[in-house]
Amino acid sequence: MVSKQTRRLLVLAAVAVCLHLPAASVATDVDYCSKKEYPVKVSGVQIVPDPVEPGKPATFKISASTDKTIEKGKLVIDVKYFFFYVHSETREICGEISCPATGDFVLSHEQTLPGFTPPGSYTIYMKMVGDDDEELSCISFGFSIGFVASS
Repeated sequence: MVSKQTRRLLVLAAVAVCLHLPAASVATDVDYCSKKEYPVKVSGVQIVPDPVEPGKPATFKISASTDKTIEKGKLVIDVKYFFFYVHSETREICGEISCPATGDFVLSHEQTLPGFTPPGSYTIYMKMVGDDDEELSCISFGFSIGFVASS
């Protein structure tokens, strides 16, 4: 039989180990920009690590599906920190997914944030636009940047 003191030490040790392990993967809630029916349905976003660490690579994986065939187009990405837009970029869709894409696919992007990135809550707004300027999808999701990059 394990004593009360031994049990407490085991619990404290387990908590200490958990606090020092980076988060491997966390599913993130996704909101659509409008109630419109988009041809591309997003089923989830995964951010590794979560929270994102300044100066270290972060991977954003967006799981989606469509009945259309995506052969080209662009991603328009805006990042907000509280109420301020702090970053905007446009990328080719086929640079982030394998084209042509149809059915289930994963859009994967790795980004290393500068080491001086302010910690806190951020929101990404991402619009997928087809080659004929058709809005394929528009989503937003939040992510956090931690206070200090671990060594």
